[in-house]
Amino acid sequence: MRSRTLGCTLLIAGTTIGAGMLALPLAASSLGGPATLLLMVILWALMAYTAMLQVEASLTTGHTHLHQLADHLLGPWGKRIAAFCMLMLFYSLAAAYISGGSSLLAQAVQDEGFALSQERAAWIFTLLFGGLVCVGTRSVDYINRLMFATKLVIMVAVLAMLLPRTEGQHLLAMPLEQGLLLAGLPVIFTSFGFHGSIPSVMLYLGRDPRQLRRVFVWGSALPLILYVLWQVAILGLLGQQSLLASGGALDGLLASVGQVIDWGAFSQAMHLFADLALATSFLGVTLGLFDFMAKALDRKESAVGRAQTGLITFVPPLLFALYFPQGFIMALGYAAIALAVLAVLLPVALVWQARKVPEQGSYRAPGGTLALAGAATLGSLIVVVQIGVSAGLLPTL
Repeated sequence: MRSRTLGCTLLIAGTTIGAGMLALPLAASSLGGPATLLLMVILWALMAYTAMLQVEASLTTGHTHLHQLADHLLGPWGKRIAAFCMLMLFYSLAAAYISGGSSLLAQAVQDEGFALSQERAAWIFTLLFGGLVCVGTRSVDYINRLMFATKLVIMVAVLAMLLPRTEGQHLLAMPLEQGLLLAGLPVIFTSFGFHGSIPSVMLYLGRDPRQLRRVFVWGSALPLILYVLWQVAILGLLGQQSLLASGGALDGLLASVGQVIDWGAFSQAMHLFADLALATSFLGVTLGLFDFMAKALDRKESAVGRAQTGLITFVPPLLFALYFPQGFIMALGYAAIALAVLAVLLPVALVWQARKVPEQGSYRAPGGTLALAGAATLGSLIVVVQIGVSAGLLPTL
């Protein structure tokens, strides 16, 4: 595998394994094991499929960014919808990662005997990793490889300790009330969100469909495998009631695990893994946001231009994290609506339009009209469910 192909595969995996890895056990506290695992497999397949739909549309038209594709194939209104959803998605996810990352950073510093407020931790987290994005894609690629490799080593060691301690009866827990299976769709769906990074990967890697298919399928399949093992380990170790007692916060989840595995080095490894997971997701998402804003606002590649794009990219989600420090799960929920439109409904509409002139396309994603209809139906269901949760019509995880 070429170096850039490997790097982009790890970038997609690193973008996915972040909030998803940490939010899934929190979601499972209400859903239970079988329902969570079933939703993970279905939603991974959906996201891998729609990623290739976006690749097909891009290779057919010659455009890379989704708002350009929408303008070319769907007209001005399609462009406006795509641009709005991209901003909503990118900013929501970035805010979630800053919120979660600052919480973990503040807790880690406090464990070392120093005082650090979550507000200052949010500034430090944003300046450190946002600065890497402002430098360029190559710096993000190499730093992400290092962090992903470290994260993978830690996870293998953590799973080796947790899996033998799992209890089978914990894994068989069912949803606590009716409607939770639907309510779990948005959070788990967002855990497989990497589509915002597709344009950056295509700009960096090129337009070879075989390489792109490997990057997006394997880059999303690796998180699925790790999600399943992680879900079995955490839910099997703690059970539903202990997960519910964590209060839906990342530091609460890690504290619950630390109470069962009473070993200082293990606790430190868990915190380091959580930090790296959020950092790699933050890099992947904000890289996509940075490239989108630079293109949309026609910012130059000079130091001044990149600094201007950086301010536009990072200030809004930082403000959210400062005013809503416990907004990790809340931000993921709102991101689900934008992601469902951006990563499912729009790619389906783009490919539907592009296939009206099939001779223009050099690549076609697998699946015909039935597959497009199934993806559109599931994407629409996710939007309706999230609106229902926000309106109080469905239970909240």
